[in-house]
Amino acid sequence: MRHCPFKLFYLIGALLLPNVATANLPNGAVILMYHHFGEPRYPSTNISLAQFDAHLNYLEENNFQVWPLEKIVMQLKAQKPLPAQVVAITIDDAYRSIYAHAYPRLKQRGWPFTVFVSTDVVDKKMSAFMSWDQMREMQQHGATFANHSSHHDFLITPQANEALNAWQQRIRSDLQQAQQRLKQELGSAPALFAYPYGEYNQSLQQIIAALGWSAFGQQSGAVSRYSNPLALPRFPVAGAFATLDQFKIKVTSLPLPIVNATPDEPLLGAQNPPRLQLTLKHHPDIKLDQLNCFASNQGEAKVIWVNMDEGRLMVEAHKPFNNRRNRYNCTAPSKSTGRYYWYSHLWIQRQSSAVQNTSD
Repeated sequence: MRHCPFKLFYLIGALLLPNVATANLPNGAVILMYHHFGEPRYPSTNISLAQFDAHLNYLEENNFQVWPLEKIVMQLKAQKPLPAQVVAITIDDAYRSIYAHAYPRLKQRGWPFTVFVSTDVVDKKMSAFMSWDQMREMQQHGATFANHSSHHDFLITPQANEALNAWQQRIRSDLQQAQQRLKQELGSAPALFAYPYGEYNQSLQQIIAALGWSAFGQQSGAVSRYSNPLALPRFPVAGAFATLDQFKIKVTSLPLPIVNATPDEPLLGAQNPPRLQLTLKHHPDIKLDQLNCFASNQGEAKVIWVNMDEGRLMVEAHKPFNNRRNRYNCTAPSKSTGRYYWYSHLWIQRQSSAVQNTSD
């Protein structure tokens, strides 16, 4: 029988036991990503207040440690171990509903959280977004504010007839401007960046690396020492993907120890569907014979083992991608806990015919 966390939500109570012994499991942490709270007019990026309360209650009742995002990044950089059941809470875009609904709930528990801010809309005092005064208040109660660019553009997309060096200068200026505004208004700005729309390519990653920042996407999975610090995964939690059963699977997920992924450029080239070559570090707890991969909007993808003993495999969707942003999600069950090892790989369709999803 093949196992897949997307199909086994009804087994959640039997499978996911977060208090089991985890001393011999690969070391990692889970980073959650939210946007809107209690705003159903944004169905793809909203979470109801009842759902958010259920998420926070689950973390509290099951003894999860909620860490500042910076602390997790520092542990990863130093290659220091992370304790079991560590999560970080991140929220993108600085919407006003964060201040109205998420902040009071997190403040009550004394839990840290990080908000990624696109500074231009705050400076324009747009009604849908928080003010600098509100952010300064939140800073006093566990909130950290980090860079989400100045204008929240599709950063990897050059303007008409824009040369590479002109694009590089424009993007670097945009990111530095946002960092400067955060420092001016809030007194500090961590070396953390969240890609707008979760989109990145190697050229953008080079800019982030030169700035000395760690960066976060919107692809799923737990972070670990094997994660790319320029494309750290976060679990999106919103809309149809915010049920409590799904949340339990996400926060108890384990990092699939991918030591090599080729190609690592997310922009699709001539080959569509793309063929992804992965190499996993051997771990005796991973049920490699039950590893499955899934392609966005297609279901199960082809998995071809080149050499299971060496952890080498290839993944390929059955059909070409048509949307702008797509992913391969690969999961495998844990032998000892029933939890899931998880890895997600981003693909971006560059052709103008691709459907461009503008939700963050």
